[in-house]
Amino acid sequence: MSVMYGANPEQLASLGRTLKQQIASIDSVLSTVTGVLNGTTWTGPARDQFQADWDQSFRTALSKLNQAFDAAGSDCIARSNDLQRVMGAR
Repeated sequence: MSVMYGANPEQLASLGRTLKQQIASIDSVLSTVTGVLNGTTWTGPARDQFQADWDQSFRTALSKLNQAFDAAGSDCIARSNDLQRVMGAR
């Protein structure tokens, strides 16, 4: 049994654009939660713990997700362009 590898260039480019578009959504979550948290009157150990988790874990994880979406999106778009060049579409 032979295995065939490949991708549909248009679909691959669409995936890349979709991944990159998610960056704005994640930036919005970061901005919204940070703004609301900073504007919330809340003191005590629970606040301190949530603030520490937000600053050290959640924001970091979301920022890494943005970086991953950006890199993967760029890679998909570049591969799509390369495929189209090889296939003579460009």
